[in-house]
Amino acid sequence: MDFFDIISLFGGLALFLYGMRLMGDSLKEGSSGTLKKVMEKLTGNPFKALGLGILVTALIQSSTATIVITSGLVAAGILSLHQSIGIIIGANVGTTVTGQIIRLLDISDSATAWLKIFKPSTLAPVTLIIGIVLIMFVKFKNSRTVGSIAMGFGILFTGLMNMTGAVDTLSASGAFDSLFAGLGGNPLLGYVTGAGVAFVLQSSSATIGILQAFSMSGQLTFKAIYAVIVGIYLGDCVTTAIVCSIGAKSDAKRVGIVNILFNLSETVLVLLVVTLLHQFGAIDTLWETTASPGLIANTNTIFNLSCALLLFPFAGTYEKLSRKIVKDEAVPVNKYQDKFDALSPAFFQTPALALRSCYDMLLTMFTAARTNIDAAFAQLTDYREERREIIEAEEENIDKMTDAVSNYMLALNPHIKEEYQVHIIDEYYKVVTEFERLGDHAMNISEEATELHEKGLEFSGRALHDFAVVRELIEKILDLAGQAFEKRDGDAAARIEPLEEVVDDLINAMKESHIERLRRGECSVDAGTCFLNLLSDIERISDLCSNVGVETITRINPQLESQSHDYMSQLHAGRSNEFNLQYNAAHEEYFGKLKAEEKN
Repeated sequence: MDFFDIISLFGGLALFLYGMRLMGDSLKEGSSGTLKKVMEKLTGNPFKALGLGILVTALIQSSTATIVITSGLVAAGILSLHQSIGIIIGANVGTTVTGQIIRLLDISDSATAWLKIFKPSTLAPVTLIIGIVLIMFVKFKNSRTVGSIAMGFGILFTGLMNMTGAVDTLSASGAFDSLFAGLGGNPLLGYVTGAGVAFVLQSSSATIGILQAFSMSGQLTFKAIYAVIVGIYLGDCVTTAIVCSIGAKSDAKRVGIVNILFNLSETVLVLLVVTLLHQFGAIDTLWETTASPGLIANTNTIFNLSCALLLFPFAGTYEKLSRKIVKDEAVPVNKYQDKFDALSPAFFQTPALALRSCYDMLLTMFTAARTNIDAAFAQLTDYREERREIIEAEEENIDKMTDAVSNYMLALNPHIKEEYQVHIIDEYYKVVTEFERLGDHAMNISEEATELHEKGLEFSGRALHDFAVVRELIEKILDLAGQAFEKRDGDAAARIEPLEEVVDDLINAMKESHIERLRRGECSVDAGTCFLNLLSDIERISDLCSNVGVETITRINPQLESQSHDYMSQLHAGRSNEFNLQYNAAHEEYFGKLKAEEKN
């Protein structure tokens, strides 16, 4: 044994851990949006929740990720704590799939030709080749994600082979004899070792994989590994509980506590049953059996599956205990509290879910601002004090949502890796400002209405008619802006700009008409000032909607992002036939409505 053997061992470990992380992260990114929808729908039945936990974890190769996602959904109010318990228990079973994959190390050189394809020495280069081809040469929607999964799989097995090669060299020197003998003679030492390694690596699957690689030395026996395996369960779930507790409310923290309680119960049950079986001589043959990757994988699966079935009836007990351990927090009630709770740091490791929470909050902001604009317009013709108070309270909520989602996106940004997610968060950074300003202009309109009411001022009939025309158009623009953002609708987004230009034309015409009425003494100066202020707010609302439209278009067509100014300049220069047609049609329609009043 020499220094270079140690370097080879840790180099293989590094490749293995990186491959597992790359594969797991790519699987999460490729499926997290779908998984969230499925988890929302299939958790009403406890047995469905159990099966879902197994399936999701088997797909994304991480019980920690499954439980953290579940914690986030509980925090958002999408799942209840009771619904989450089945997923938690199922996740502990699903994580054993990784070990079953790694048991491919057991395939011998004497195996049949078709079986040799699955030997790590063959499978690793094949998946690496497939991965790099998908990433560099194939262009379809998810080619990079699928390629990353394949690359992670290939790197994982390359690292395993490096580890097993180094272990063979070190075991021949007798370096591990005393260590493995100590694990076999002292279950407590094995338990602590498993818990410690899993806690450091933050992955039970990775720790089981390392144990499988070490088993290739032929010096591990069942009596040395069973306590290590059980210790791994506790080490992994402590890390998960810590992640679930970061910035979370009570029920989300309880998800992590339930996971610890279940794994502690599993630990006691397995150690007790194995000890009793050994004392009665029921597993004497197995006790001294040399551990292989297959034996470790099967032991891990049997332990987890058996405990899940035996302990599942006690799900209600886990829920009650978690409520005693984590007390309810006194929090102020907010009508949008579920949206705030959905901005959970637990989703940072799964950016697709974090971005979905941002989208929900932003859509809520737009809807609140739009509702406030409608209410503010209503104040102009039917002033109500209680409506003013509602507008002000809603504006405060919009400001709070702005701060919350802005800070959340700032914290999320370092976790964004995929190019398409960069485009999404770029759009969200921009529209959060537009939606907040829409709320500000609703407040401005409400304040103008309050001033008119308190001073007893009224607009002339012509001013009211003109205002009704431009209000009709601005509501149409708001509808299109909402549709563009909510559905990423490029057609709706493209229809905003021609209408925004007509708004500018209408407002210029209305200002000229207003000045003429002032000359004739048909409008008071004070009422006229309010009228002009209102027109300014309407013009800014249409500008903000135009910005939302442009941001939607650049999200759909990222190549326009650096050319958005040129794009708008070309539209306004009349170089788009579609733009010209829509502008001319809207101009004729709304100016026709203005002129109809002039004739009257």
